[in-house]
Amino acid sequence: MIRVLVVDDEALVRTGFEHILSAADDIEVVAAVAGGRAVRAAEELRPDVVLLDIRMPDVDGLTVLAQLRQLAGKPVVAMLTTFDMDEYVAAALRSGAAGFLLKDTDPLQLPVLVRNLAEGGVVLSSSVTRTVVHGYLDNGPQHAAMHRIQVLSDRERAVLVLIAEGLSNTAIAARMHLSTGTVKDHVSAVLSKLRVVSRVQAALLAERAGLLRAPDRREER
Repeated sequence: MIRVLVVDDEALVRTGFEHILSAADDIEVVAAVAGGRAVRAAEELRPDVVLLDIRMPDVDGLTVLAQLRQLAGKPVVAMLTTFDMDEYVAAALRSGAAGFLLKDTDPLQLPVLVRNLAEGGVVLSSSVTRTVVHGYLDNGPQHAAMHRIQVLSDRERAVLVLIAEGLSNTAIAARMHLSTGTVKDHVSAVLSKLRVVSRVQAALLAERAGLLRAPDRREER
């Protein structure tokens, strides 16, 4: 079972996400709480995935994200928002958020996205991807990104492309006919060589470097 913690200041949103995700046989919503209770709930319940509202009145979502990143068993955290051009996007992704979802995401896609997050995949709304790639993260021009990826071997570059496509380690292993352990080693090497802290940042760098030809695929995974 994939254990999910939903954190949002609006009870209606929490209830909606809990109802949708709990209908999936392989997902358990262990709690749905407001921001002030998020860290304690994560400590006590040890969720695999946290869906975290980026803007909350009682506590800032970025503050909660930073605290969750300090926990011993770090859950995968995806940020939730109503706005596809929220000014907090860059800060959240720099701080290690594994994804960024709009609250009006198709309900049928939510379990799929949660599974992808749990397996280490990248989850970004396509509109968010466009916003970030076109300068929101201040990663510099395309030629700078192309220069950065030159440190990768051919296989590592292939892994980077699949990370950017949103594939989990298991899916990458199947695509490349490798073991999951080998893929994990390659992913670690890619992140280290590119000097990024998350798969999302690596994916955005790949987009900026022009490694992907179809920029709007990630939302469907």
